[in-house]
Formats: sequence, structure tokens, C-alpha cells
Amino acid sequence: METKLIELLGVSKAYDVAAGKFLALKNVDMQVGAGEFVAVVGKSGSGKSTLINMITGIDSPTAGEIFVAATPVHDLDQEQLAVWRGRNVGVVFQFFQLLPTLTVSENIILPMDFCGVIPARERKERAFALLEKVGIVEQADKLPSDLSGGQQQRAAIARALANDPPIIVADEPTGNLDSHTSDAVMQLFSELAAEGKTVVMVTHERDLTRFFTRSITLADGAIIRSGNE
Repeated sequence: METKLIELLGVSKAYDVAAGKFLALKNVDMQVGAGEFVAVVGKSGSGKSTLINMITGIDSPTAGEIFVAATPVHDLDQEQLAVWRGRNVGVVFQFFQLLPTLTVSENIILPMDFCGVIPARERKERAFALLEKVGIVEQADKLPSDLSGGQQQRAAIARALANDPPIIVADEPTGNLDSHTSDAVMQLFSELAAEGKTVVMVTHERDLTRFFTRSITLADGAIIRSGNE
């Protein structure tokens, strides 16, 4: 890996449950290079979502260190994490999470308003350019409810790109899409990786592995396989 953009060193995550401690991640070591398109796969409960929550700073490790673009994410407090995440990580969810009362373009402008990285006078133009990039610029002034599932996911990808983050993290982004739409969305992620974005995606769909640089397989909170499949 020429440039290690993401590095996890001995990362464990324990949760308190009725029976005591539950180890969701167990001493995980992991590296992702700049421009990689990495799948995180495994059965339900294997630790996939916990792993990406570590990378995005949504959750913090019980033990270990997490470095993203040389930033020690494990050392940041909640306020610092919010600022760091807004500028460095774009997150795409399975259920889109678009705000229903805002138009599609307004949904994309909102992260720019929060972070202040993009000058105010450029934000609307950038939103339309991103919608053009993902192929739905004609939907810019519609509400999310007026869009199909595939169009909403494309809008969510455009929103994740709003502040031009180096990393895109996606959690089952094709889980609610038909196979044809899934392929189109996956092709879009592949193009982003080819342009230099680093994409880490949780998926349970094995037939999508042709799109990835490599796959990381989790079982019971531990990485059991990492490489091309």
C-alpha cells in the first residue's frame, strides 16, 4: 500500500450487556490504502458495522488506535470528531437518510453549510455539479419522496461528496435496491475510487465482489481473511 489512509492497530470494542461484556471487535489490525475500494463482509453480528463506526469516529474503541489520514481519531473528543468527520469522511447509509422536508439540492448543500469548507457563494453550484456527476441533476428541486430508491441513493452519494472528503464509507448501500440499480450504484463507487477516493463498504452481497479492490472478511469480531476474492 503506497499510502496508508486508514490504519487500525489492535482495535477492540466491548459493550456492556446483561450477561456482562460483549466483544464486538477483537484486536483488529487493518490497513486501507488511498484509492482502494474495500468490501467489509461477514455474517450478521460479525462486527462489520462496529468496524466502520470505528473508522468514521461514530463510536470509539475500548482499546487500540485508529489513524485516518494521519489523524489519531481515537484521541479526539466529540466536538473535534464532528469537525474532523465533516471534512474527511462521507457516509452513505442503506436507508439514504435524506431529510424529507429539504429538496435534493438542499440536502447536499446542508453539509457544506455545517463545515464551511466550501465558500457560501459556490455551494449551490457545487450541489448541482455533484448531482450531475451522479446522474440526477434533473431531480435537484424535488423532495426525496419524489425519487426512486436508486435516485435517492445517488443523492445520498452526492451528499457524501459535498465537502470533497478523501474517504467514503458506505453501510449496505445497495441493500434496498434491485440488481440493475445496485450495479449502477456500484459502478459509481468504482469511478469514485478510480478518481482517488478511498471507499470502504459493508456488504453482504457476494456477487458484488467484482467491483472491489479487495475484501476483508469478519467473523465473531475478528478479521479472518483479507485479500482479493
